[in-house]
Formats: sequence, structure tokens, C-alpha cells
Amino acid sequence: MATTLNPYLHFSGNAEEVFTFYQSVFGGEFMGGITRYKDMPMEGHKDVSEEDQNKVLHVALPISNDSVLMGSDVPEYMGKVNQGNNFFISIHTDSKKEADRLFNGLSAGGSVSMPMADAPWGAYFGMFKDKFGVQWMVTYRAES
Repeated sequence: MATTLNPYLHFSGNAEEVFTFYQSVFGGEFMGGITRYKDMPMEGHKDVSEEDQNKVLHVALPISNDSVLMGSDVPEYMGKVNQGNNFFISIHTDSKKEADRLFNGLSAGGSVSMPMADAPWGAYFGMFKDKFGVQWMVTYRAES
């Protein structure tokens, strides 16, 4: 099994600035560019205000062959970003079956904010807070 863990950071409107800085230090290119809330007709993001439409929904910067630094801005309806709630543990699996197994197991007793589903950026994706308050994202991306 080839499961990897990657940090996922949340910001209050400056994710693009932060990741442009990280890119200047680490080098490389963003995986799939920068996706904004206005670009995504996703369930769960239908309440994004006009002022949040240009905020970053997702950005990913490869740091090495095995690690990716990812992040996004948090729209107003999802609450305020504070130290302690501004990061997720992101798990990448090698199958949908493994993604579902980990999602269902880790989210048991917790609260699901986005059920596992095909995401517009080409991944099978879900996110939740476990029963201990740790925030997780689970992703499977088929190799093309």
C-alpha cells in the first residue's frame, strides 16, 4: 500500500501570497494551478459569498517525490481561521476502496464536513474532523 501523509494549511485570504512565497523558496510548479471557489460547482461550497469567490479553494506545491504542501483560504461561512484549526492531515491512497476504508474508520464518531465523492479537480475526496478534534482529508487520484 502506498499511502502518504501531507500537511494541508488554511488561511484567511492570503493563501496565494503564502504559496507564491513557498514556491519561491522550494521551487517547482503548482499541481493543477490555483483553483478558486468561483471555479468549483461543488456541493458544500454553494454558500460562498461574492467576496470569497476569488479566494483559493486549493493549491498544491510538490516539495519532494513523496510530499506535497497543500492549502486553501477559508470562506467566511466556514468560520474563522485560528491557530490550531488551520491545518489538516491529508492522506493520499492508492485506491478508492482504501480511501473509503480510511475515511469511514477515522471519521467514526466524528463530524463529516465533506463526504467522499468525485471532486472537480480530478480526485476522489472527502474531509472530516475525527472524534478527537483532528481534521483530516482523504484523497485518491487515479493515475492518468
